Amino acid sequence: MPPTADLPGFLHTVAPILDRWGYLAIGGVIVVESFGVPAPGQTIMVAGSIYAGYGRMNIFLVALISFVTAVIGDNIGYWIGLRGGRKIVHRWGKYIFVTPARLAKAEEFFARRGNRIIVVARFIDGLRQLNGVIAGITRMPWKTFLLYNAIGAALWVGFWCTLAYFLGANLVTIMGHVHKYQWPAIALVVVAIGTYAFLHLRHIRRRRARTAAVEESQA
Repeated sequence: MPPTADLPGFLHTVAPILDRWGYLAIGGVIVVESFGVPAPGQTIMVAGSIYAGYGRMNIFLVALISFVTAVIGDNIGYWIGLRGGRKIVHRWGKYIFVTPARLAKAEEFFARRGNRIIVVARFIDGLRQLNGVIAGITRMPWKTFLLYNAIGAALWVGFWCTLAYFLGANLVTIMGHVHKYQWPAIALVVVAIGTYAFLHLRHIRRRRARTAAVEESQA
C-alpha cells in the first residue's frame, strides 16, 4: 500500500484498517455506516480508490463492493425503521450518536423533499447514515426505496471513486471545493432529476393520447 505520508490527512485514521483488512474493511465499514452507525464509510471508500490509483487495489472491485454494501446497509436501515421505527432509535440510538433531535431533523428534511431526496441522501452527512431508517419509519414502499437508493448509491460511488482514483493525494484541496459547493450541486441534481421525470411523464401522456386518438379513429 502507499505510505501513510502520501495520503491526505483525513485518511490517516482509516489507513491502518484498510492496510490490514483490504476490501473487507471497505465493505464492512460502509455497511454499518449505511444503517445508522457513524462510521467512516465514505472516507474508507475514498482511501481504497486512492490505493487503487497506486495500483495496490482494483478500482472496479472497490466500486462494486462499495455499491453493493451501501445498498445492503441501507436496506438493513429500512428494515430497522419499518419494524421498530422511532422506538428502537430513541432507545438505542444514543449509543451510536443518533439522538431524537438529530432523527427528527433528518426526518423533517426527508418529508419536505419526498422520494427524490433518497437519490442525493448519500452526499449529505447525517442523511447518508439515516435515509434507510427514515424511509422505513415513514413506510415508503420498499420497491420505491430500493430503486431510488440504488440510483443514489451508484452516483455516490461513481463520483467519489472516480475522483479519488484520478486525483489521488490531491483530493484534499478538491474536497474543500466540493464541500463549498455541495448544496448548489445537490440542487442541480434534484432539478435535473425533476426535469427528466417531467419530460418522461409528458412523453408518456402524449403517447397515450396518440394511441387513444388512433383507437377512436378506427372504431
